[in-house]
Amino acid sequence: MNHIDPLAVVSPDAILGDNIEIGPWTVVGPGVVIGDNCKLESHVVLKGPTTLGKNNHIFQFSSIGEAPPDRKYQGEPTTLTIGDDNVFREGVTIHRGTVQDRSDTQIGSRCLFMAYAHVGHDSVIGDDVIFVNNSAVAGHVTVGDWAILAGYSLVHQYCQIGAHSFCAFGSVINQDVPAYTLVQGSPGSAKGINKEGLSRRDYSRKEISVILKAYKRVYRQGLLLSEAISAIENSADYNDYKQILSPFIESLAASKRGIVR
Repeated sequence: MNHIDPLAVVSPDAILGDNIEIGPWTVVGPGVVIGDNCKLESHVVLKGPTTLGKNNHIFQFSSIGEAPPDRKYQGEPTTLTIGDDNVFREGVTIHRGTVQDRSDTQIGSRCLFMAYAHVGHDSVIGDDVIFVNNSAVAGHVTVGDWAILAGYSLVHQYCQIGAHSFCAFGSVINQDVPAYTLVQGSPGSAKGINKEGLSRRDYSRKEISVILKAYKRVYRQGLLLSEAISAIENSADYNDYKQILSPFIESLAASKRGIVR
């Protein structure tokens, strides 16, 4: 059974799952699909075409699924796709895609978007990601699983933020951040690996040590990026810890804007 406040405005074209709560003065537009057990507080604007998975919680004054603020956008029916178990706190803004890129903005599952966080059009956000208050990514950005953007972090369009990375408070990112890397400053620069985050996710001391060695090959030995990747792949640890090292190597190899230094 759904609980929709009489002061809410829900389009008859919206598709609602079971056990949904919609608060007063919330607007759900046409083309919206809402999965089971979602809760929309008061004053939420949810526009489509948007697909919202199960168990999502959207707080007041958030605007989810609005058209992209791109001059090239001409009203095409682009989309926003959101996974399960996400929390969108007060004032979060997320825009749909553009036909010039993916035509879809994608949000994974189990993410936390704190107050006034922003995700630009055509971005892809992985699972278990945290956007702290007022952090923002421009359009066409990719953020890997378990990454954290601390408060007031800003990410330039087309950048890639690697899995398990940490962008410290007020970081301004205009190049790619490799997996596991801790970034700080304006412009953002690499300061080490995200040891605390890895420890909290049950990475062993040995695994963290192996990641740190790989990081040092890139940032401490004066090698070209291709040389550093080759050195990691030929290291004594590589065969035993290939699964751990692969996200780091893949994020280096995939970089198009160059990595933060």
